[in-house]
Amino acid sequence: MARPEKKRHIRCNPACYYFKPTGIPMYELEEVELAKDELEAIRLADFNELFQEDAAIKMNISRATFGRIVMRAHYKIADAIINGKAIKIQENLPQALSEKVKTTRKKCSRKADKQNN
Repeated sequence: MARPEKKRHIRCNPACYYFKPTGIPMYELEEVELAKDELEAIRLADFNELFQEDAAIKMNISRATFGRIVMRAHYKIADAIINGKAIKIQENLPQALSEKVKTTRKKCSRKADKQNN
């Protein structure tokens, strides 16, 4: 029996939820879906330049789990860029997390994150 998912704090709602290569019609593109927790991990680790330990604390997960989420997100983004795929950011949380996660309507920025500290 698997462990229940830990409550994850996700504070980022992106300005748009879809990115695609230019010059290729949508019907010809494959999609890569980036989950909300993967986007939040990318925001904290890459955009806000937090260490994994600090970012994991902000998401209320272990450092090892954070590392796996970031690795999964980096792979998906690299796959989309290298292979010319569209990136779709998940708009709704997975059913298991939707009741547990606190979300706020904030833009994904360093400034907004610093104000929350």
